[in-house]
Amino acid sequence: MTATVDSTVLTPSVVNVESRSEQGSRSRRARLPAYIGLVIVVGWTVVAATVPLWSPNDPLAPVGARLLEPSRAHLLGTDALGRDVFTRVLWGTRTSLPVAFVVIVASVALGSLVGAAAGFFGGWVDAVLMRVVDITMAFPPILLAMAITASLGPGIRNALIGMVLVWWPIYARLLAAQVQSVRRRDHVESAVAIGASRWLVLRRYVLPLSYTPVLVNATMDFGQVVLLTASLSFIGLGARPPSPEWGAMITEGATNFYNWWIAAGPGVAILSVVLGFNFLGDALRDRLDVRD
Repeated sequence: MTATVDSTVLTPSVVNVESRSEQGSRSRRARLPAYIGLVIVVGWTVVAATVPLWSPNDPLAPVGARLLEPSRAHLLGTDALGRDVFTRVLWGTRTSLPVAFVVIVASVALGSLVGAAAGFFGGWVDAVLMRVVDITMAFPPILLAMAITASLGPGIRNALIGMVLVWWPIYARLLAAQVQSVRRRDHVESAVAIGASRWLVLRRYVLPLSYTPVLVNATMDFGQVVLLTASLSFIGLGARPPSPEWGAMITEGATNFYNWWIAAGPGVAILSVVLGFNFLGDALRDRLDVRD
Protein backbone atom coordinates (compact mmCIF):
# COMPACT_ATOMS: atom_id res chain seq x y z
CA MET A 1 0.00 0.00 0.00
CA THR A 2 1.23 3.49 -0.78
CA ALA A 3 1.11 6.10 1.91
CA THR A 4 -0.82 9.24 1.16
CA VAL A 5 -0.18 12.61 2.68
CA ASP A 6 -3.12 14.73 3.66
CA SER A 7 -2.70 18.08 1.93
CA THR A 8 -4.47 19.82 4.79
CA VAL A 9 -1.53 18.99 7.06
CA LEU A 10 0.87 20.97 4.87
CA THR A 11 -1.40 23.90 4.23
CA PRO A 12 -0.81 25.83 7.51
CA SER A 13 3.00 25.65 7.23
CA VAL A 14 2.89 26.67 3.57
CA VAL A 15 0.62 29.56 4.44
CA ASN A 16 2.92 30.60 7.29
CA VAL A 17 5.98 30.51 5.02
CA GLU A 18 4.19 32.55 2.37
CA SER A 19 2.95 34.96 5.02
CA ARG A 20 6.44 35.50 6.41
CA SER A 21 7.78 35.98 2.88
CA GLU A 22 5.10 38.54 2.10
CA GLN A 23 5.76 40.32 5.36
CA GLY A 24 9.48 40.48 4.62
CA SER A 25 8.79 41.82 1.14
CA ARG A 26 6.46 44.49 2.50
CA SER A 27 9.02 45.41 5.13
CA ARG A 28 11.72 45.87 2.49
CA ARG A 29 9.40 47.99 0.35
CA ALA A 30 8.55 50.10 3.38
CA ARG A 31 12.24 50.71 4.09
CA LEU A 32 13.05 51.65 0.49
CA PRO A 33 12.11 55.36 0.86
CA ALA A 34 14.31 55.55 3.96
CA TYR A 35 17.29 54.19 2.03
CA ILE A 36 16.61 56.58 -0.85
CA GLY A 37 16.37 59.51 1.55
CA LEU A 38 19.58 58.50 3.31
CA VAL A 39 21.47 58.21 0.02
CA ILE A 40 20.23 61.65 -1.10
CA VAL A 41 21.08 63.35 2.20
CA VAL A 42 24.50 61.73 2.52
CA GLY A 43 25.26 62.41 -1.14
CA TRP A 44 24.52 66.13 -0.95
CA THR A 45 26.37 66.41 2.37
CA VAL A 46 29.48 64.83 0.85
CA VAL A 47 29.21 67.18 -2.12
CA ALA A 48 28.99 70.21 0.16
CA ALA A 49 32.02 69.09 2.15
CA THR A 50 34.28 68.07 -0.73
CA VAL A 51 33.29 70.01 -3.86
CA PRO A 52 36.24 72.46 -3.61
CA LEU A 53 38.57 69.47 -4.01
CA TRP A 54 37.11 68.20 -7.29
CA SER A 55 34.96 71.00 -8.71
CA PRO A 56 34.67 70.69 -12.51
CA ASN A 57 35.04 74.46 -12.99
CA ASP A 58 35.18 77.74 -11.14
CA PRO A 59 31.56 78.56 -10.17
CA LEU A 60 32.12 82.31 -10.65
CA ALA A 61 34.20 82.38 -13.83
CA PRO A 62 32.92 82.09 -17.42
CA VAL A 63 33.96 78.81 -19.02
CA GLY A 64 32.36 79.07 -22.44
CA ALA A 65 29.89 80.90 -24.63
CA ARG A 66 26.71 82.31 -23.18
CA LEU A 67 23.58 80.15 -22.87
CA LEU A 68 25.05 76.92 -24.23
CA GLU A 69 22.65 73.99 -24.14
CA PRO A 70 23.48 70.92 -22.02
CA SER A 71 26.22 68.84 -23.57
CA ARG A 72 28.97 66.43 -22.61
CA ALA A 73 31.29 69.34 -21.87
CA HIS A 74 28.68 71.19 -19.79
CA LEU A 75 26.13 68.78 -18.34
CA LEU A 76 23.64 71.53 -17.50
CA GLY A 77 24.78 74.07 -20.06
CA THR A 78 25.95 77.59 -19.29
CA ASP A 79 24.13 80.62 -17.97
CA ALA A 80 23.82 84.16 -19.34
CA LEU A 81 27.40 84.94 -18.27
CA GLY A 82 28.92 81.74 -19.64
CA ARG A 83 29.32 80.05 -16.24
CA ASP A 84 28.90 76.29 -15.93
CA VAL A 85 25.46 75.63 -14.39
CA PHE A 86 26.31 72.14 -13.15
CA THR A 87 29.31 73.48 -11.23
CA ARG A 88 27.19 76.24 -9.68
CA VAL A 89 24.55 73.72 -8.60
CA LEU A 90 27.22 71.69 -6.83
CA TRP A 91 28.62 74.76 -5.09
CA GLY A 92 25.11 75.80 -4.09
CA THR A 93 25.15 73.05 -1.48
CA ARG A 94 27.78 75.03 0.45
CA THR A 95 25.22 77.78 1.03
CA SER A 96 21.86 76.01 1.28
CA LEU A 97 22.80 73.08 3.51
CA PRO A 98 24.86 74.99 6.12
CA VAL A 99 22.20 77.72 6.35
CA ALA A 100 19.47 75.12 6.88
CA PHE A 101 21.59 73.34 9.49
CA VAL A 102 22.20 76.54 11.46
CA VAL A 103 18.53 77.54 11.25
CA ILE A 104 17.34 74.15 12.50
CA VAL A 105 19.89 73.94 15.33
CA ALA A 106 19.25 77.52 16.49
CA SER A 107 15.48 77.10 16.24
CA VAL A 108 15.53 73.83 18.19
CA ALA A 109 17.76 75.36 20.87
CA LEU A 110 15.65 78.50 21.33
CA GLY A 111 12.35 76.67 20.98
CA SER A 112 13.44 73.97 23.43
CA LEU A 113 14.40 76.57 26.03
CA VAL A 114 11.04 78.32 25.78
CA GLY A 115 8.97 75.15 25.41
CA ALA A 116 10.65 73.33 28.32
CA ALA A 117 10.13 76.30 30.65
CA ALA A 118 6.50 76.74 29.60
CA GLY A 119 5.61 73.07 29.77
CA PHE A 120 7.36 72.27 33.04
CA PHE A 121 6.63 75.31 35.19
CA GLY A 122 3.16 76.05 33.81
CA GLY A 123 1.08 78.84 35.32
CA TRP A 124 1.94 82.38 34.31
CA VAL A 125 5.22 81.23 32.73
CA ASP A 126 3.31 79.01 30.32
CA ALA A 127 0.69 81.70 29.67
CA VAL A 128 3.22 84.42 28.80
CA LEU A 129 5.56 82.28 26.72
CA MET A 130 2.82 80.54 24.78
CA ARG A 131 1.16 83.85 23.94
CA VAL A 132 4.43 84.99 22.41
CA VAL A 133 4.49 81.76 20.43
CA ASP A 134 0.87 82.22 19.31
CA ILE A 135 1.53 85.78 18.14
CA THR A 136 4.55 84.66 16.10
CA MET A 137 2.74 81.69 14.57
CA ALA A 138 -0.27 83.83 13.64
CA PHE A 139 1.66 85.13 10.62
CA PRO A 140 2.43 83.00 7.54
CA PRO A 141 6.06 81.86 7.97
CA ILE A 142 7.32 83.00 4.58
CA LEU A 143 5.69 86.43 4.87
CA LEU A 144 7.10 86.96 8.36
CA ALA A 145 10.55 85.82 7.24
CA MET A 146 10.34 88.21 4.29
CA ALA A 147 9.34 91.11 6.53
CA ILE A 148 12.12 90.47 9.06
CA THR A 149 14.77 89.99 6.38
CA ALA A 150 13.66 93.08 4.47
CA SER A 151 13.80 95.18 7.64
CA LEU A 152 17.33 93.95 8.39
CA GLY A 153 18.51 94.26 4.80
CA PRO A 154 19.04 91.71 2.00
CA GLY A 155 21.72 89.11 2.59
CA ILE A 156 22.09 85.48 3.57
CA ARG A 157 22.98 86.32 7.19
CA ASN A 158 19.86 88.44 7.67
CA ALA A 159 17.77 85.78 5.92
CA LEU A 160 19.15 83.24 8.41
CA ILE A 161 18.13 85.46 11.35
CA GLY A 162 14.67 85.93 9.87
CA MET A 163 14.16 82.19 9.42
CA VAL A 164 15.26 81.41 12.99
CA LEU A 165 12.79 83.96 14.35
CA VAL A 166 10.06 82.32 12.28
CA TRP A 167 10.92 78.68 13.01
CA TRP A 168 11.61 78.53 16.77
CA PRO A 169 7.91 78.78 17.88
CA ILE A 170 7.19 75.45 16.15
CA TYR A 171 9.60 73.64 18.46
CA ALA A 172 8.55 75.65 21.50
CA ARG A 173 4.94 74.55 21.15
CA LEU A 174 5.87 70.96 20.32
CA LEU A 175 8.22 70.55 23.27
CA ALA A 176 5.87 72.32 25.69
CA ALA A 177 3.15 69.78 24.89
CA GLN A 178 5.58 66.88 25.29
CA VAL A 179 6.92 68.18 28.61
CA GLN A 180 3.41 68.69 29.98
CA SER A 181 2.62 65.07 29.13
CA VAL A 182 5.83 63.58 30.54
CA ARG A 183 5.85 65.54 33.80
CA ARG A 184 2.64 63.79 34.89
CA ARG A 185 4.24 60.34 34.77
CA ASP A 186 4.89 58.39 37.94
CA HIS A 187 8.68 58.45 37.79
CA VAL A 188 8.68 62.26 37.58
CA GLU A 189 6.31 62.60 40.51
CA SER A 190 8.47 60.17 42.47
CA ALA A 191 11.57 62.26 41.78
CA VAL A 192 9.76 65.37 42.99
CA ALA A 193 8.52 63.52 46.08
CA ILE A 194 12.04 62.57 47.18
CA GLY A 195 13.13 66.20 46.97
CA ALA A 196 14.90 66.45 43.61
CA SER A 197 15.24 70.02 42.39
CA ARG A 198 13.06 71.22 39.53
CA TRP A 199 16.00 71.70 37.19
CA LEU A 200 17.31 68.22 37.94
CA VAL A 201 13.90 66.68 37.31
CA LEU A 202 13.52 68.62 34.06
CA ARG A 203 17.00 67.78 32.79
CA ARG A 204 17.23 64.14 33.84
CA TYR A 205 13.69 62.78 33.90
CA VAL A 206 11.58 64.93 31.57
CA LEU A 207 13.59 66.22 28.61
CA PRO A 208 15.13 62.86 27.57
CA LEU A 209 11.61 61.49 27.07
CA SER A 210 10.34 64.59 25.28
CA TYR A 211 12.80 65.06 22.44
CA THR A 212 11.76 62.29 20.06
CA PRO A 213 9.04 64.30 18.24
CA VAL A 214 11.38 67.29 18.11
CA LEU A 215 14.07 65.19 16.42
CA VAL A 216 11.61 63.84 13.86
CA ASN A 217 10.18 67.29 13.18
CA ALA A 218 13.64 68.82 12.80
CA THR A 219 14.62 66.18 10.24
CA MET A 220 11.53 66.83 8.15
CA ASP A 221 11.88 70.61 8.51
CA PHE A 222 15.41 70.61 7.10
CA GLY A 223 14.17 70.37 3.55
CA GLN A 224 11.54 73.03 4.19
CA VAL A 225 14.22 75.44 5.42
CA VAL A 226 16.24 74.78 2.26
CA LEU A 227 13.13 75.64 0.27
CA LEU A 228 12.49 78.81 2.30
CA THR A 229 16.13 79.88 1.87
CA ALA A 230 15.79 79.48 -1.88
CA SER A 231 12.49 81.41 -1.81
CA LEU A 232 14.07 84.37 -0.03
CA SER A 233 16.97 84.36 -2.47
CA PHE A 234 14.55 84.12 -5.39
CA ILE A 235 12.90 87.41 -4.43
CA GLY A 236 16.24 89.09 -3.74
CA LEU A 237 16.32 88.92 0.07
CA GLY A 238 18.78 86.05 0.49
CA ALA A 239 22.05 85.30 -1.26
CA ARG A 240 23.17 87.99 -3.66
CA PRO A 241 24.73 87.49 -7.09
CA PRO A 242 27.18 86.13 -8.10
CA SER A 243 26.82 83.66 -5.20
CA PRO A 244 26.00 80.16 -6.53
CA GLU A 245 22.87 79.74 -4.40
CA TRP A 246 19.96 77.66 -5.70
CA GLY A 247 17.23 80.27 -5.26
CA ALA A 248 19.33 83.01 -6.85
CA MET A 249 20.11 80.67 -9.75
CA ILE A 250 16.39 80.07 -10.32
CA THR A 251 15.95 83.84 -10.46
CA GLU A 252 18.54 83.94 -13.23
CA GLY A 253 16.64 81.17 -14.99
CA ALA A 254 13.41 83.15 -14.76
CA THR A 255 15.00 86.01 -16.67
CA ASN A 256 16.05 83.53 -19.37
CA PHE A 257 12.82 81.59 -19.49
CA TYR A 258 13.43 79.74 -22.74
CA ASN A 259 16.83 78.50 -21.59
CA TRP A 260 15.24 75.94 -19.32
CA TRP A 261 18.47 74.34 -18.07
CA ILE A 262 19.49 77.38 -16.00
CA ALA A 263 16.64 76.90 -13.54
CA ALA A 264 16.19 73.14 -13.98
CA GLY A 265 19.45 72.22 -12.24
CA PRO A 266 18.88 74.10 -8.97
CA GLY A 267 15.18 73.24 -9.07
CA VAL A 268 15.90 69.51 -9.19
CA ALA A 269 18.51 69.95 -6.45
CA ILE A 270 15.98 71.62 -4.13
CA LEU A 271 13.38 68.96 -4.93
CA SER A 272 15.80 66.13 -4.17
CA VAL A 273 16.87 67.65 -0.83
CA VAL A 274 13.27 68.19 0.28
CA LEU A 275 12.28 64.66 -0.72
CA GLY A 276 15.38 63.15 0.87
CA PHE A 277 14.79 64.73 4.27
CA ASN A 278 11.05 64.00 4.12
CA PHE A 279 11.75 60.33 3.42
CA LEU A 280 14.30 60.26 6.22
CA GLY A 281 11.94 61.99 8.64
CA ASP A 282 9.10 59.60 7.83
CA ALA A 283 11.38 56.62 8.42
CA LEU A 284 12.61 58.09 11.69
CA ARG A 285 9.06 58.68 12.84
CA ASP A 286 8.08 55.10 12.06
CA ARG A 287 11.23 53.79 13.74
CA LEU A 288 10.67 55.78 16.92
CA ASP A 289 6.90 55.19 16.80
CA VAL A 290 5.92 58.83 17.22
CA ARG A 291 2.19 59.29 17.38
CA ASP A 292 0.37 62.50 16.54
